Amino acid sequence: MAASPHADVRVLFTAEEIAARVADLANAIAAEALERPLVVSVLKGGFVYTADLVRALDRTGVATEITFLALSSYGKSTESSGTITVKHDIDADVDGRDIILIEDLLDTGRTVAFALDLLHDRGARRVVTTAIVDKPGHRTVEIVADHVGFVAPDVFVVGYGIDMAERYRGLPFIGHVADQAD
Repeated sequence: MAASPHADVRVLFTAEEIAARVADLANAIAAEALERPLVVSVLKGGFVYTADLVRALDRTGVATEITFLALSSYGKSTESSGTITVKHDIDADVDGRDIILIEDLLDTGRTVAFALDLLHDRGARRVVTTAIVDKPGHRTVEIVADHVGFVAPDVFVVGYGIDMAERYRGLPFIGHVADQAD
């Protein structure tokens, strides 16, 4: 048997734990009774969580529309530049809509704060935020997600859509690179 190409990654949250937590989050979001919810997935990292959450929401009876917003503050670095850039804007009218803003990782808070401001400025009626991973120890902006999957320790997390310089996104679990400190 070949060695794992990701032997340097230590598991924090297994694929099974993630699946169970996504189902719980879908139930909690469904209880919000959102009207005509529009999912805004923050790319690139949010695509895996978005796919799983939208399917889980559908199982609760919540039908969603989906659009994507590509924001960047990291580029290929492991540290945020502090400047948010829009790489791909949403292609849906948010005016008067209830929005489910999906992010992979809430750490500094800058990206979510930027997206919230953008959506509110465009007339969103309500924005419910969710992140699969929260690292509150890294906040530079005061923000708390409405629905969080897991709170991670102070390590650089990867997997389940979350990358490190474009690596590790396809891992089915959330982990951290053993020799990579945050």
